[in-house]
Amino acid sequence: MRYIMTAKEAKSPSLWDLVVLSMLHEGMMHPYEMQRLLRERHKDELLVLKRGSLYHAINRLLRSGFIEAVEIGRNGRRPERTTYQITPAGEQALTAWLRQMVSVPQRETTEFTAALSFLVYLNPDDARSLLELRAQALGYEIQGLGEALRTLGKRVGRINLIESEYLIAMRQAELDWINGLIVELQSGQFTWDLQEIIRAIRAAKTASPATKS
Repeated sequence: MRYIMTAKEAKSPSLWDLVVLSMLHEGMMHPYEMQRLLRERHKDELLVLKRGSLYHAINRLLRSGFIEAVEIGRNGRRPERTTYQITPAGEQALTAWLRQMVSVPQRETTEFTAALSFLVYLNPDDARSLLELRAQALGYEIQGLGEALRTLGKRVGRINLIESEYLIAMRQAELDWINGLIVELQSGQFTWDLQEIIRAIRAAKTASPATKS
C-alpha cells in the first residue's frame, strides 16, 4: 500500500529526524557511523551531536515506519550495534520535509532576537558596549568560517558546504546591522530613557478610563 504523508508529518519534523533520514538515504548504517560522518562533514557546526538526540530521532522514525532495523552485529568486544535502513515511506518523508523547509520561510526566534526585544532595560551606553563585543565576536567567527570553507572547498564540492555559505552570509548581515546600530548609538541618533518610557505608559493607563468615558 502506498504511504501518504499527513499534513502534520510534512510540517513537523525535528532536525535530527531529517539528519537520520539523510544519512540512511546514502545507505544502511548504524548510529555510530552516522555520528562519525556528521563530524567528518562538519555538520556539528549546525547540530549538537548528543547520542540521546540521535537515538530519540531513530526511535521516532522507527515508530513512524520511516526506517527499519536490518541487522544487529558486534565487532570484537564492542557493544552490539544496530544497522538501519530507510523505508519507501521514509524516502517520501525526506523529500516532503526538504521541500517544505527549503520553500517556506519560518519565523525562527533566536536568543539574540529575544534579547533585543528587552534591550530597553539596558541604558544606551551599556547596550553599545555589549553590541561592540558581539560585533567583535562575529568578526572572528566569520573569519574562522571563511577559512574553514576555503580549506574544505579544495576537497569537497560546493553543494556539501552550502549551509556554511549561508551561515557566513547571515553572520555578515547581522554584523553589518549591528555596526550600523553602534554608529547610531555613538552619535546619539538612537537613544532611549527607560524611566521616561515607564512614566509615559503609566500616564496612558491613567488617562485611559477618562478617554473611554
